[in-house]
Amino acid sequence: MTHPSIHARNQPNKIAYQMAASGKAITYRELDELSNQGAHLFRSLGLKAGDHIALLMENRLAFMEICWAAQRSGLYYTAISRYLTEEEIAYIIKDCGAKVFITTPQCADKVKGLIKGEPLFYMMDEPALGFRSYDKEAAAQPTTPVADEVAGYDMLYSSGTTGRPKGIKREFEGNRIDVPSPFLRILTADMCGMNADSIYLSPAPLYHAAPLRFNMMATVLGGTSVIMEHFDAEEFLKQVEKHKVTQSQLVPTMFVRMLKLPDEVRARYNVSSLKGAIHAAAPCPVDVKAKMIEWWGPILIEYYAGSEGNGVTVSTSQQWLTHRGTVGRAVVGKVKILDENDEEAPTGQIGQVYFADAPAFTYHNDPEKTKKAYNAKGWSTLGDVGYLDEEGFLYLTDRKSYMIISGGVNIYPQETEDVLIKHPAVSDVAVFGVPNEEMGEEVKAVVQPHDIARAGKELEAELIAFCRQHLSPIKCPKSIDFEQELPRTPTGKLVKRHLRDRYWPKAPARA
Repeated sequence: MTHPSIHARNQPNKIAYQMAASGKAITYRELDELSNQGAHLFRSLGLKAGDHIALLMENRLAFMEICWAAQRSGLYYTAISRYLTEEEIAYIIKDCGAKVFITTPQCADKVKGLIKGEPLFYMMDEPALGFRSYDKEAAAQPTTPVADEVAGYDMLYSSGTTGRPKGIKREFEGNRIDVPSPFLRILTADMCGMNADSIYLSPAPLYHAAPLRFNMMATVLGGTSVIMEHFDAEEFLKQVEKHKVTQSQLVPTMFVRMLKLPDEVRARYNVSSLKGAIHAAAPCPVDVKAKMIEWWGPILIEYYAGSEGNGVTVSTSQQWLTHRGTVGRAVVGKVKILDENDEEAPTGQIGQVYFADAPAFTYHNDPEKTKKAYNAKGWSTLGDVGYLDEEGFLYLTDRKSYMIISGGVNIYPQETEDVLIKHPAVSDVAVFGVPNEEMGEEVKAVVQPHDIARAGKELEAELIAFCRQHLSPIKCPKSIDFEQELPRTPTGKLVKRHLRDRYWPKAPARA
């Protein structure tokens, strides 16, 4: 394993990153020089190892340049979703303690109301009023490394049951810049076969953990990464054929969209160069995965992990075909299934999934949430529920706190419920995921109105519009049903499963 700066010396003219639609590209030499200039700029602004920056931008080359500048200057870099509201973005900027914030003209409207005081607000290309020019200030810096290079890390945000996003922070270790994540090495090099000859195709938004980390590993390994501006099913197939793509990282929604293409469209493109298609982020329906393996061959590799990086299970296509529905066996940490008494459950019994002997993590500024993720033995959990078979393969049967996964994006119902309950017409509310053929799940709300006579399409539209004023549209319900009263226990706890189960087909009995 190595670092792009080393490849810049050995293969300076090789393309490191290329945009799929525009064709714009940067070589390893250019990536090295641009990331050095960014590192010098951060130092000139007073940022030292362990400090934070944040960025909000569409998929573009500068996204990766800035992340590498932060990585080689020991900074934590927080990539923010373009689909959040100004209020949500402001919270993350403040919570992570960003001293520098960088955006683009395309995303400027999301943050123009935030430009006051700290942090320093920068913009790529032509800066709008109130923003400093990242391009001009970075271009004035040296292209050689900063004197005190040290490895920085991403600090990405994942919502919690409290409704507020929480930063997942890796402890600052003071490593050399060429010390890679063992967790990522297993997924990319060992399991997916990525190496210096790889052409990696990245179809997802870069602000998500897996796409960002895979794109960085592609250049750690010395390969070339082709980044799609946005995902399109046919365009993905076209890019695979055009660039002779060898590996890609996808979510099940992308599989669904490609399988829905007409047969003649799917047959039009040669995807035989693909050697590894890794997927995670959401459960993949068994029939969808079977059809993808039939189409692409046994090259699908599934993993189960969180942004927390506290453990990983992996399943190859061959393993999955003989253990249908599994998310694999542990390759980082050891899977433990615990019952309600925090005791290890026997094989085949459903319980909460923990990882033992695994990397530690903390939730930034939330010691209580961090504490709840660990048990007395020091094992950690993402809150998922499942069971192990006799061969140690893990099967997930439920997800943390009824978290909704729509198109590979995690959505936490509490945040949406907290907004809807503020509406004067709402007496009680429950939010959960319901089946959606393309996205896996979509957001559904069930509302107990103060006046049941108001229940209907007009109030439904009013509540959805109200929610969209405060939250990203992806977190807002696509539809709302109304009930006279929501099911609660005598102690006031909402029994959400009684509502949710009405919308889900009964799961088949487990063998």
